[in-house]
Amino acid sequence: MTGLTEKAGGGPPAAGRDAEEAHQRWEASMLRQLETLRAEVRAQSPETLAARCGARSHAGCLSFNYWSRPVSITWPALEPEWTTEGAPCSIFDCAMFLYYLRTADGAPLADRWIGFRDLPAGSFYNQAFQGYSGDRLARAFGAEPGAFDDAASSLAGLRLPALAEHAFAFQPLPRIRLAAVLWPGDDEFPSRASVLFDAAASHYMTTDGLALLGSGLTGRMEKARRA
Repeated sequence: MTGLTEKAGGGPPAAGRDAEEAHQRWEASMLRQLETLRAEVRAQSPETLAARCGARSHAGCLSFNYWSRPVSITWPALEPEWTTEGAPCSIFDCAMFLYYLRTADGAPLADRWIGFRDLPAGSFYNQAFQGYSGDRLARAFGAEPGAFDDAASSLAGLRLPALAEHAFAFQPLPRIRLAAVLWPGDDEFPSRASVLFDAAASHYMTTDGLALLGSGLTGRMEKARRA
């Protein structure tokens, strides 16, 4: 099976034993209990779920956008498909959506940005996550901040001038917001980049799932530059 980070929109795992182990842990956690997740989600009404996660409940399904792409999830089977194409979603996407539905509690966006280390249990894997996300962005765009801005804009990123000159917000799911930030280097300091999360993100996704969304954002940025 293709790696889940690749399915999330990312690329090959970053080098290093810690990063590889973290990657494998994230993959396993996303697929371990799909049927258990379905049972937990079915314990709630579709109307309650829709209100909590920002979806629409209609015609026997839940609908929302995933990275701006419309998704429909049948009820009560909880089988997602891409609305426009009528094609089933991958196992990875199914897992992401089920975790989102199960975790969502309706909390409002915090409008405050935090790093991966500030997520529940995030500090232990922060270094590995940085290798998958910020370090990749710095390598890809550090010498060309204009290309970073262009890639972010092509993905419907919203500028965050209060955060940094090269900073954009993205909304992969209705109630989850991420930011990509680049600080270009100079003769004295190397380029740096980070993927940040709205402080309410843990109300809508597990930390493992947020790691994959962050890696997916990085991969989409890289692909947008090559397009």
